[in-house]
Amino acid sequence: MKFYLSFILIIITFFSCKKDNKTAVNYAYIGGEIINPSTNYIVLSKDKTIIDTIKLDGRNRFHYKIKKLDEGMHTFRHGGEFQMILIEPEDSVLFRLNTLDFDESLVFSGHGDKKNNYLINDFLENEKEERHIVRLCQLNPETYQNHVDSIKARKIRDFNKLISKHEFSPLFEKIALSNINYSYYSNKEVYPFVHYGKNKAVILASLPSDFYDYRKDINYNDESLSSYHNYNSFLRHHFSNLSLETHDEHATTKSFNRKSLCYNLDRLQLIDSLVSNETIKNDLLFHFTMKYLSRSKNEEFNNAILQSYIDKSSNEDGKKMMTRYTKSINSLKEGADIPMVKLIDYNKNELDLSSLINQPTVITFWSNTYYEHFRESHYKLKELKEKYPEVRFLVINVDQYGVSKSKKILEGHQFDQTNEYQFKYPKEASEVFAVHPMTKTLIIDKQKKIVNSNTNIFSIYFEKQLLGLINR
Repeated sequence: MKFYLSFILIIITFFSCKKDNKTAVNYAYIGGEIINPSTNYIVLSKDKTIIDTIKLDGRNRFHYKIKKLDEGMHTFRHGGEFQMILIEPEDSVLFRLNTLDFDESLVFSGHGDKKNNYLINDFLENEKEERHIVRLCQLNPETYQNHVDSIKARKIRDFNKLISKHEFSPLFEKIALSNINYSYYSNKEVYPFVHYGKNKAVILASLPSDFYDYRKDINYNDESLSSYHNYNSFLRHHFSNLSLETHDEHATTKSFNRKSLCYNLDRLQLIDSLVSNETIKNDLLFHFTMKYLSRSKNEEFNNAILQSYIDKSSNEDGKKMMTRYTKSINSLKEGADIPMVKLIDYNKNELDLSSLINQPTVITFWSNTYYEHFRESHYKLKELKEKYPEVRFLVINVDQYGVSKSKKILEGHQFDQTNEYQFKYPKEASEVFAVHPMTKTLIIDKQKKIVNSNTNIFSIYFEKQLLGLINR
């Protein structure tokens, strides 16, 4: 606490002097404390451009002056996690967070705290709201629209109450209102997908005539919001929804399949035709192509979606990465040999993955970046190990900071380290196994052949797949 008070006093005094001299301020300060740090630094960036890597001191604290401030939303990253912070001239923003509960523990103080506390609280509220929306989507369209209209109206009232008490910049007000609006738009766009029933054309036809009136005001190319969650979330839902209408014109069945090649090609084509901003277009194309490939086992279809992506994207690095990912996905087919990769155990011994497979085997992955998955997957694996002793469960950490850190995390949660490993070369091996999403799980038979290259231990079908493996 003394650190915060003294630091705030220094900053306030500094800015007061500058104001007295009527000198224009084009810089700001950030500082804070990281509890349970994963690394000894944070990375500050804006619009995907790294500003600096800022080291923590011996007490896991830091303070930093941004000398040539480009005001707006910035990103700070630590140990694979990240969050946004709004920084404007004369700000001296401090934050405190615990990596074990990254977003929920984040609290701002100092000059610029009110706007950032509002934004992080809004972010957390939207996460809860998304779960609530799934249930509301089962209502009829008119009732659902009344509910989401009410949610938006409440947010507007709270926002107006805030700005009536405090003075904020036009930039903050634009971001806050965009947050409210795009969250509302997302709720509208997601309705046909979540609402029960596979005939999406019938659901779309049942919507009130004004359900999508806001679409006429949508800006697909707002670069100032291109790194912001609510805007990107809306665009993803929106293009998925628009593609329903396009796809329905030539679909051969009334039952909608979101994994169909035709639908996914339609979506990439719509993005290409409606979005002109390269950053936004490339991000959308990458997201949907990766999402399709991560769920597909059809080599012909995978190559088709890859070619469509390559034809439309201008991101050369993205094209190379997607090409490698597609190659890995295609090689992990049923009946193929398990890839040859090196592992490190928690006694720092090196060994080949294939040497561990001499019985029915399940391979799962984890990363400290995805803390909830790490924790819940280990609880689930404990249950499965007890239930299926004839199956070996190999658990591989994909992080790049060495075995000491991941070992400490396992010990901190009192998780058994038996059959726990880390890739010796995490980046290369993660590409070989196409580890995306992190829930990806492989099933291998005792002959070291792939039985299933993309399942999920949380799937309702997983134990049935295990029984099939045991009885082979």
